[in-house]
Amino acid sequence: MIKRRENLIRLHSSPNVTRALIRKLLQVDPHLHSPFTLSPRSLSLLTKIKESRAAAIHNYLNDYNIMKKLDTVLQKIHCLTIFDNNYPPLLRSIPDPPLVLYAVGNLQLLEYSPSLSVVGTRKPSSYAYPSMKKILIPLIQEGFTLVSGMAQGVDQFAHHLAVAYNGTTIAVLGSGFHHIYPTNDIALYQRLVSKHLVLSEYPPDRPAKKFHFPERNRIISGLTSGTFVVEARVKSGSLITVDQALEQGKDVYAMPGLPGNPMSEGCHKMINDGAKLVHSHHDILEDWKEKI
Repeated sequence: MIKRRENLIRLHSSPNVTRALIRKLLQVDPHLHSPFTLSPRSLSLLTKIKESRAAAIHNYLNDYNIMKKLDTVLQKIHCLTIFDNNYPPLLRSIPDPPLVLYAVGNLQLLEYSPSLSVVGTRKPSSYAYPSMKKILIPLIQEGFTLVSGMAQGVDQFAHHLAVAYNGTTIAVLGSGFHHIYPTNDIALYQRLVSKHLVLSEYPPDRPAKKFHFPERNRIISGLTSGTFVVEARVKSGSLITVDQALEQGKDVYAMPGLPGNPMSEGCHKMINDGAKLVHSHHDILEDWKEKI
């Protein structure tokens, strides 16, 4: 079991390996020995990938210096794998759970309940912040862990509220830990890793890429039983998180905004489509109490 876990972490770190490829390998080789032992040609035949890609994977995994550097880096970063008993149960149950999660901070926060995902625009209106305080501070005081993506705007404000009111919060990055993004609030990141928790699906040396952010949104929604949308345009990245939350069978909450505010149009559409309208923290709290 330990060797299988180690194989997964090493394989996952390769820039030429995707979740889809690992899942394919697990079907035919549950212990993931083949990428380390097969020739590039044999690996190509086994997985139906190009031989040049198989060669790149083979060379990466058998490069002593690369593996030694990876081991050194991971001495300072926790790794959670899909094989681990302490892998978050809510996340394990989503359609496409991350196979490896890299973590810095307090892993015990993954055991905390209740929790709430908070998402919204990077450029909120002046109406958003006081409304967030009204709704989220009582939830923080009730023991809710806030999960968000550390993006500018709504995400960062949610994290700041949790920190300021002695709550707990988890940030999910769209990059590896050696490429923290965004860079506008490194002080927040430092506070989160010291007393809270920061997670990433991406190996530490992986810079942020555009497609990473929709991918990581499934983790933000997957870690909790409900997603709260503060402000969002009709065509917004936050609505991707909502779609994923619905696919995962999670509750979706939306904050109504001022009439005519384009930043609230997405929330209003969600409410029309069946999301629960949130006027106060009681609207979220009562759902949680019904579940326990």
